[in-house]
Amino acid sequence: MGRSQESFHKKEVRKKKEKRRKEKEQKRLVRKEKGKASGPDDMIAYVDEEGMITSIPPDPSQKKTIRSDGIEISIPKRGKDGDPDLVRQGKVTFYNESKGIGFIKDSETQENVFVHVNNLLEDIKENSIVSFERVKGRKGPAALNVKLVK
Repeated sequence: MGRSQESFHKKEVRKKKEKRRKEKEQKRLVRKEKGKASGPDDMIAYVDEEGMITSIPPDPSQKKTIRSDGIEISIPKRGKDGDPDLVRQGKVTFYNESKGIGFIKDSETQENVFVHVNNLLEDIKENSIVSFERVKGRKGPAALNVKLVK
C-alpha cells in the first residue's frame, strides 16, 4: 500500500535524501578501494631554512642552536641617542581659519599631521613653515605647540 498523505514535496525531499545517502556510500567505497588511509603522519608539514613549507623533515646534522637570552620579546628600550626628535618642522598645506583646523606636511616623513586652532601659539597661514610637536591624536597624528619658524 502507498504512503498516505504523501505530497509531491514530501516525495522530492525523500528522493533527495536517498540520493545523498547513496552518494555518500559511493564516496566511502572509493576511499576504501584506494586503500590509502590518511592519518596524522600524512598531515605533518615542516619549514625549511628558507622558511618554505615542505613535507621533507629537516636534516638533524644541520640543526643550529640559538641562545634564548639573545631573543627580545618586548619593545626595545631607547637610549639617549635613540630618542625621537620631539620638535619637528613642516609646511602648512591646508588651513581653514573659519573652522580652525588644518594640516601640516612633516618635512622629515612627508606625513600629514592634523592641527587645531587650540594648539597654535601663533597665527598660521597656508604655505608657511612651522615647528610643532607631533603627538598621537584620536584619528591619527596631531600637532601641538605650533609656531612659525623665523
